[in-house]
Amino acid sequence: LKHFQSHGHKPIVLIGGATGMIGDPSGKSKERNLLSQEVIDNNISSLKKQFSKFLDFDCGENSAIILNNYEWTKDLNIIEFFRDYGKALTVNYMMSKESVKKRISSENSDGMSFTEFTYQLFQAYDFYFLNTNHNCSIQMGGSDQWGNITSGVELTRKKSGIKVHALTCPLITKADGTKFGKTEEGNVWLDRDKTSPYKFYQYWLNTSDEDAIKYLKIFSFMNEASVIKMIEEHLASPHLRLIQKQLASELTKLVHSEDDLNNVIFASNIIFSKESKDNLSEIDEKTLLQIFDGLPVTKISLSDYQKSENIENVLMNSSLFNSFSDLRRALKENSVSVNRKKIDAEAKISGIEIIKNKYIIVQRGKKKYSLLILE
Repeated sequence: LKHFQSHGHKPIVLIGGATGMIGDPSGKSKERNLLSQEVIDNNISSLKKQFSKFLDFDCGENSAIILNNYEWTKDLNIIEFFRDYGKALTVNYMMSKESVKKRISSENSDGMSFTEFTYQLFQAYDFYFLNTNHNCSIQMGGSDQWGNITSGVELTRKKSGIKVHALTCPLITKADGTKFGKTEEGNVWLDRDKTSPYKFYQYWLNTSDEDAIKYLKIFSFMNEASVIKMIEEHLASPHLRLIQKQLASELTKLVHSEDDLNNVIFASNIIFSKESKDNLSEIDEKTLLQIFDGLPVTKISLSDYQKSENIENVLMNSSLFNSFSDLRRALKENSVSVNRKKIDAEAKISGIEIIKNKYIIVQRGKKKYSLLILE
């Protein structure tokens, strides 16, 4: 949509406030869980915020608009709807769609409810309505939406005689063949409450070379010549991970903000860089907590901390050591750091600089980290 708008088209973001209550059978072997009105309303609010980062809603004639199909569906008379629009699509036509055939013929399927079967007709009606009322001539979607979208093309042709168009893109897959999707496991989300800016950045930074090259072609707004040049440079020096860094930076800035990107890079360099050991106090607090999301985090009483005379008692709160003997062995091996500085058994509590007056980063070896929070 962003590409279309940049070339003068008017994007229409269609939110399925009505169809979300039915559930699309496309690409699923079992019936989807139907969403409550409360969940749908919350999703709509979140989607509006997300799309405002990608599309311009105030740029004149081709300003983007967001529409909710519940607005024109809620007052439909079911008898009139099936009489006026249901007759335009035959059962044979609807049954020929791949999403329907797969569900009905699959051995692992429980069949298809009439509710799901009508989804195709409702989505087709959306396209007809948008063409009639907003001059919409192209509907876009993932390749699993081809059947639903072409049903809209057919319905519009039969009802108004106007030729509209369907455009689908292959579903984005990873190197192992699994797809991105909001209901799939282990995916990255645009919502910062589901995937923090730090984890979002790291996701792209840690993609394989094969995936990174594919994603650069799909997601980057670099021109073709720049993309080709970057791929050539990456293949010449893959250890530099140029494409991964470009993806992580460009997408984090686009989805979140330039400030989030700068905070993530700054904090990562300070905490994980071999050279950086200072400036911990300059780390953005939210970013620090994002980095340690999913890692051991322990809250300890500030008064208990202040009473501790032995550094070992504090370090045992980090969950990085199985016992005091394990801790002492690690100290003897010089593999323990506090706030990026190596310590030994002689270290004193008074010598520890607390980050933001409440955080202590404990590290064992090169890759094990824990965060202590003083309260």
